[in-house]
Amino acid sequence: MRHIITTVLLCLSLTAAWAQYHILPKPSQLTPGKGELVITFRTTVGAPADERWSHVARMFADQLTTASGMKVKTTNGKGTITFQPSKDASLGEEGYKLNVTPRQVTIEANTAKGAFYGMQSLLQLLPVEVFSPQPVSGVKWTIPAVSVKDVPRYEYRGMHLDVARHFMPVDFVKKYIDLLALHKQNQFHWHLTEDQGWRIEIKKYPKLTEIGSKRKETMAGHYGDQKWDGQPYGGFYTQDEIREVVKYAQDRFVNVIPEIEMPGHSLAALAAYPQYGHNPDKIYEVGTKWGVYDDIYMPREETFLFLQDILTEVMGLFPSEYIHIGGDEAPKKQWKESRFAQELIKKQGLKDEHELQSYFIQRIDKFITSKGRKMIGWDEILEGGLSPNAIVMNWRGTEGGIAAAKEHHQAIMTPGGYCYLDHYQADPKTQPVAFGGFTDLAKSYSYEPTPAELSAEEAKYILGVQGNVWTEYMKTPAYVEYMVWPRAVALAEVGWTPKDKKDFEDFSKRWDVHKKRLDLMKVNYFGAPINDQFQYQWPLKKAAKK
Repeated sequence: MRHIITTVLLCLSLTAAWAQYHILPKPSQLTPGKGELVITFRTTVGAPADERWSHVARMFADQLTTASGMKVKTTNGKGTITFQPSKDASLGEEGYKLNVTPRQVTIEANTAKGAFYGMQSLLQLLPVEVFSPQPVSGVKWTIPAVSVKDVPRYEYRGMHLDVARHFMPVDFVKKYIDLLALHKQNQFHWHLTEDQGWRIEIKKYPKLTEIGSKRKETMAGHYGDQKWDGQPYGGFYTQDEIREVVKYAQDRFVNVIPEIEMPGHSLAALAAYPQYGHNPDKIYEVGTKWGVYDDIYMPREETFLFLQDILTEVMGLFPSEYIHIGGDEAPKKQWKESRFAQELIKKQGLKDEHELQSYFIQRIDKFITSKGRKMIGWDEILEGGLSPNAIVMNWRGTEGGIAAAKEHHQAIMTPGGYCYLDHYQADPKTQPVAFGGFTDLAKSYSYEPTPAELSAEEAKYILGVQGNVWTEYMKTPAYVEYMVWPRAVALAEVGWTPKDKKDFEDFSKRWDVHKKRLDLMKVNYFGAPINDQFQYQWPLKKAAKK
């Protein structure tokens, strides 16, 4: 009996101790220590002379200096807080060890990237005021003693952002990347082209932005209202701005994956260059409604050259190993009506238009692979046969990811029911207009990316998880933030934390502290105090208050 009581008390003690460490996402292993380290004017931050490691040390010192008002210096080698290389192979590329005693802090990692993630955890051990953009008085700057060993569960932990439906300014894209980095997410999937707008400058084809980046009006209210605002809309990123964002992300160990849609969702491009569509004489207009258009690239040789030229410029801007080509929601109506397409099907010995799409995707995959990159496509690329080197991004349930893994193709899991952050997260009567569906914080947190149907060998092909943000109804950065956080934080923990360490009640407690950090960063998350400062379309807000 005494042993049972001792065990229970020990468990309660550890639980209480854990509660002091409000780290998101939750570390793999954490052992509470005794005492705390006090930050003073004498505190220094040390790191190897290597530029990437020194960069991490400077980022930490700069943030602490900004918030505390104390000039925290960096040094080569050891400091009060030291970032240092590890010899522990089990940490991999992104893992770290963090040890805090009342005398010193050490963060060990095999790479500067792992050290960066250790830095994020260290920041979250400090008072929340460390996230303030200006000095805060009256704060005791301490770090509780602790020992952490932390390794991510999945190698791919991503967030997507659609800037084609509604354009987002560079400053906001940088803030979005900051938030990904804070939550140890390493992939930013930038959705740059759509029926409703082409958002990336391509030097060889200037009409893509001169014409394709502008639409004459935008839908007002929900799709079912079938109303338009009558206001011209546009915007695009210059190549210099793209380089600026990519560099900013690299400094935060975030990889930027560009998406250039094909063969469907291509109306904006066809409005600029109609010769690559079904009818070269047709006057195409950039899309003004949401949904799927029949207009699609025609798989002529000149179309492939056009797309290869575009992808060549894109790959020159993005060093990412991954290049996303869309491949989803490609209607086959125009291919069925096209004499050229039907003759191509016969010439290539294809069964139907689905196999023609596979032929199209394989041509693009071969080109991307020849440039030393890897192609990602939405799960429709499975239809008609999967391209040899393709990575499947699964959004329609989980079947696509399961099918890809069983064929020994890598898959990224992003099923709509859990990972689509354009869904309502509360009673629609109390919310701004959203796409539809319902995905609250608990549901996103409950997602398990590795399907039970897979064997242990097949499960190795699940690269990770991603949250998707489609902006049909998100006109402003403030509204994007409102829809994305904290659900994206939940998905960050899904991607990082071991399955057996996940607990929604525990997550919620840590979130209650973490949101104070986001308040200081002026993030308009769902439930934030600043929500009411923004103008949304609240269709039934008055009725809901009665």
